[in-house]
Amino acid sequence: MARAAAEPHAVRLEGVRFAYPGADRPLLEDLDLTLARGELAAVLGPSGVGKSTLLNLVAGLAVPEAGRVTVLGTEVTALDESAAARWRRAHLGFVFQQFHLLPYLTVAENVALPLALQGERWEDEGVRGFLGRLGLAEQADAYPRHLSGGQAQRTAIARALIHRPPVLLADELTGNLDEETAVAVMDLLVEAVEELGTTTLVVTHAPEVASRAHTRYRLAHHRLHRES
Repeated sequence: MARAAAEPHAVRLEGVRFAYPGADRPLLEDLDLTLARGELAAVLGPSGVGKSTLLNLVAGLAVPEAGRVTVLGTEVTALDESAAARWRRAHLGFVFQQFHLLPYLTVAENVALPLALQGERWEDEGVRGFLGRLGLAEQADAYPRHLSGGQAQRTAIARALIHRPPVLLADELTGNLDEETAVAVMDLLVEAVEELGTTTLVVTHAPEVASRAHTRYRLAHHRLHRES
């Protein structure tokens, strides 16, 4: 049974150890991280160091060998697979590196998907209004194959934020974008975080992305090291 208790922090990882099956050494070892509610944090590091795994641990998509992951007062490491899926739908937004937009749904339908999965009634007008705020009003009826990289990324952000999740996770948010579009996407994310008060964890290899965060960490030698 997951522990749900009063918790002053939004995200806390304590003594987390994670290793892939058959690996000679752990990817993450004795890793600690604490994020306050409403904090925007960035984790820097090169590819392969474990940044995406860190997000998966917070989301309950990966299970540590040791340690504990607590998000919004729920001990995620104690949830079974089905309970973790329900918990994610209700509490998390996730922006994936490759966007993962469903090709057979329009932009509006992709964005509304988190609401539908929670069994919420959603109004087309409300979804389109949200898209308009993100500069996607003209793309609402388009399919993902017709979007530019920046438009697809903004659609992914809209989908992650439409249900106003208290925690947002973003994997290499601007990794596939040109510099100008990357700056615009980060402006959009910072604005959304400030408006909604969403606790946000971004993992990236780009210092210019990390510079927009309240706090910055570097993932090296299996642990997180705070830089600011």
